[in-house]
Amino acid sequence: MEEFKKTSPIELLLGFIFKDDNKSEELSQMEFLKKTPFFEGMSKRQLKKVIQVLHTRIFREGDFLFQYGHPGAALFFIQSGEVSIEIPKAKSTQVVTTLGENTFLGEIALLNKQERTASAKALKKTKCLALYRNDLMKLQKTEPEITSLFYQRLAEVVGKRLVRTTQLLGQAQKEIQSSEEETENAA
Repeated sequence: MEEFKKTSPIELLLGFIFKDDNKSEELSQMEFLKKTPFFEGMSKRQLKKVIQVLHTRIFREGDFLFQYGHPGAALFFIQSGEVSIEIPKAKSTQVVTTLGENTFLGEIALLNKQERTASAKALKKTKCLALYRNDLMKLQKTEPEITSLFYQRLAEVVGKRLVRTTQLLGQAQKEIQSSEEETENAA
């Protein structure tokens, strides 16, 4: 007959505490993913599979999520906090935008291994869920339907951001051209 190990009351209590913490963390992540447009339309089962490959990352104020010129490896979903996107200038940095809860950044890292084109810095304590390219590749082997949805969303986001960048470049070109014409007319 197999003997059963006796569990002390402390071990039982700790087991329940940590089990509940893991369960409440999963519920918290599930609620977050349901509110994030990136995961819209995914079933509860699919979201549970995604949660299994996400990594919780906590950044203190001033910590970098990633830095300009470093290889990209992960996409970050901001669960709480605030992050500035910065690009280097000659002797300083320029803040391009600020992102808050329920947004994400670093999506290109899931598509290729190129260097980061900007830095991302926590402006206050920030909690993120990180999806690493290697984990997405593993998920692709076991859950192709989920990764297909994921890549579809990435394509939509990258497409929208490309259109917006093209619009901004067009506006900047017009402003430069207008400024040049004013300078020529003044001379």
